[in-house]
Amino acid sequence: MTRQRLGVCYYPEHWPKSRWSEDAAMMKEIGLSFVRVGEFSWSRLEPCDGVYDFAWLAQAIDALDGVGLKVVLGTPTATPPKWLVDKMPDMAALDANGRPRRFGSRRHYCFSHEGYAQECDRIVERLAQSFGAHPAIAAWQTDNEYGCHDTVLSYSQAALRAFRRWCEAKYRRIETLNEAWGNVFWSMDYRSFDEIELPNMTVTEANPSHLMDFRRFSSDQVVAFNQRQARIIRRHAPGATILHNFMGSFVDFDHYALSDDLDVAAWDSYPLGFLERSSHDDAFKLRYMRVGDPDFQAFHHDLYRACGRGRWQIMEQQPGPVNWAPWNPAPAAGAVRLWTFEAFAAGAETVSYFRWRQAPFAQEQMHEGLLLPNAEPNEGFNIVARVSRELSALDARVETVRAPVALIFDYESAWAWRIEPQGQDFSYFDLMLSIYRGLRRAGLSVDVTAPTAAAVAARRLIVAPALFAPSLEFTEALAESGATLLLGPRAGSKTADFQIPANLPPGALRSLIDIRVRRIESLRPGASVKISGEGAFVRWRESLLLGESVRRELISDDGGTALARCGNVFYLSGWPDDDLLASVLRRVFSAAEIATLDLAEDIRIRDNGAMRYIFNYGAEATDVSALIGQETLLLGEPILEPCGVAAFRRATDR
Repeated sequence: MTRQRLGVCYYPEHWPKSRWSEDAAMMKEIGLSFVRVGEFSWSRLEPCDGVYDFAWLAQAIDALDGVGLKVVLGTPTATPPKWLVDKMPDMAALDANGRPRRFGSRRHYCFSHEGYAQECDRIVERLAQSFGAHPAIAAWQTDNEYGCHDTVLSYSQAALRAFRRWCEAKYRRIETLNEAWGNVFWSMDYRSFDEIELPNMTVTEANPSHLMDFRRFSSDQVVAFNQRQARIIRRHAPGATILHNFMGSFVDFDHYALSDDLDVAAWDSYPLGFLERSSHDDAFKLRYMRVGDPDFQAFHHDLYRACGRGRWQIMEQQPGPVNWAPWNPAPAAGAVRLWTFEAFAAGAETVSYFRWRQAPFAQEQMHEGLLLPNAEPNEGFNIVARVSRELSALDARVETVRAPVALIFDYESAWAWRIEPQGQDFSYFDLMLSIYRGLRRAGLSVDVTAPTAAAVAARRLIVAPALFAPSLEFTEALAESGATLLLGPRAGSKTADFQIPANLPPGALRSLIDIRVRRIESLRPGASVKISGEGAFVRWRESLLLGESVRRELISDDGGTALARCGNVFYLSGWPDDDLLASVLRRVFSAAEIATLDLAEDIRIRDNGAMRYIFNYGAEATDVSALIGQETLLLGEPILEPCGVAAFRRATDR
């Protein structure tokens, strides 16, 4: 089993060389094992076209290696230097209004620009040739945060040419495309693939089928861009671990597809910044202002564990106030430690903090690090030292096993309901997170998975809300799984071409439960549909026609079917509020014969194999002795302090 370790992000090019060995010694002293370097350094690695300076990077890596630290080396392609932008100014992406994403920060490139891709091939090849065999290099990170700052979708001429080629490869005949997109509507027929335009700056909304294919194309461009780098690294560093650092609540490309070329999935965890940017109301944000949403990070841990096929880590963990959210509070005492152990409880191999030393210059100077700008230890420095000692005492290792509960998360569904929300506040991500929260508050460890046959095998409960256009293969896998299924709302409501199914929603899923959706309505804020005294629908509601084999489990006060059931298959016909969700899940858990826990509002648990962790996200100490029973605590106390963590090894599995 893999030992769980700590790391940090370091920018030696920001500091005098005389400082590097001292930094390395301090990192080692507090128990760090891994150091990421290099991902923003292109202008220092190649200060002029074809003029390379790798000596400084080699010195920095040697300084880290000298004290026994391992290095994650990033490719620098997220920050092309000024001379390269001047050399090919059309490499910039254009936003939806046709404006170029100019030089002066980062991610100023278009994924479809072949000339830029070739320049990336060249710098990555040079790096891999120079450092591929270096014994200190533990892993390679491709680029940095693909798509950050809204940079997946580009409306450049390069993107237009590539999109036309993509459409021709998919459809072969323009008549086939016209039919799939429904271009007879509004006289939108094309005569050839060369007539296809990008779906921006249209008078009113663009064709949803066109938009969906443009989303698919744009995702494929990111995947292909990453694949080029991964292939180069593997050629010069066979057996090397390759990863990428994904982001939170970001769905602009298919992370499962991109991860096929990775060995490990990583993500960048900023709980307080993400909370401030979320759609939660002010009361929720004030309640968790200094600790973050109790379920947001956990959801992403589970999602990226699926992307990495069981192997994942945090590449950037917030250690203090950040600089980029609407408001940037400091973490509560204990919050950074809690976040770290939450990740390890979900099976992270490494938690790496961003960053080692706070920069006194440029865009991120208000973002705290483990050291202050003058190199004195900051609060995070001592927190990391404590966590390192605790990890050693626990002999913490990755022990995750397949969870009995699978929550299906699908990137195409996220694109679909952005394209056609039908209600201004319909968010696929928010719906998924709310259902995940309900599962987690029942004390369950959950696998977030792709809609594939392999993902749903050997499960007791499968939850698949708002699944845009499930394939026939996946629908058959659900039928054959033997698991209890919770479907809806919007599940199966479109075909892959973004059309309403001929037999009405839920399309192919009707083979699992004989219902038809005859009407939908979106509900404005403040409106609701009450459900039998057990809560209400908000945001979204569907009217169902039931087949003879289907019975009504819950009925709305106006007589509609809120929850339909056929055997072990349930269909929820709206967006549930918290009370209704809890009621629905109780019924589903009973059908699946899954035992749950009665957790206090701010308490969460997580199982890493036989190791059980308990977390207190609340502002008050809470008695968790009933959850511990007769087990011996290895970490924490039965009266769990705010931001407290308790851990014990269960004698037997639940």
